Amino acid sequence: MSLYQQWRELAQSQTTRKDYEKFWKDYLEKEKKCYEYLLENKDQVVSGKLSEIASIFGMDVVTAAGFLDGINTSLVSPLDLDSIEENTEIRLEIDFEKLYYNMLDAKAHWLYTLPQWDNVLSEETRKRITKEYRRANIAVSNKVGRNDPCPCGSGKKYKKCCGA
Repeated sequence: MSLYQQWRELAQSQTTRKDYEKFWKDYLEKEKKCYEYLLENKDQVVSGKLSEIASIFGMDVVTAAGFLDGINTSLVSPLDLDSIEENTEIRLEIDFEKLYYNMLDAKAHWLYTLPQWDNVLSEETRKRITKEYRRANIAVSNKVGRNDPCPCGSGKKYKKCCGA
């Protein structure tokens, strides 16, 4: 069984509400420290065996596989998570704009509000990315209003045409 599969099973094995909350609280604190480290060392590409990277982040290899799942879509070259083992060489070359966007998408306010972002992306860049994110996630309705032009093309209001 791959480390990633072990991570998924571990995350899903929390049977009681209390265990579930404790598991995720502990994990999210570790995750936050990882991102603080990566943002503080933005010019350094963290690389090495998974076991070495886990050691840098103060995690076991299974938890590190879970972290890789979260950051994978923000990497310049995404990883094949199912094939990762302790001795697999990992390269965490991060697209920071994509990472910020993905944090917004995950609604991870504890991550996209980290003060370390100030030295990685300018405030204008973060505002632009936030604006793009919001624009991409606007709810659009296909519903025709009573006073809208009728979609049949008659030129009449919907309420006087097909909506009558």
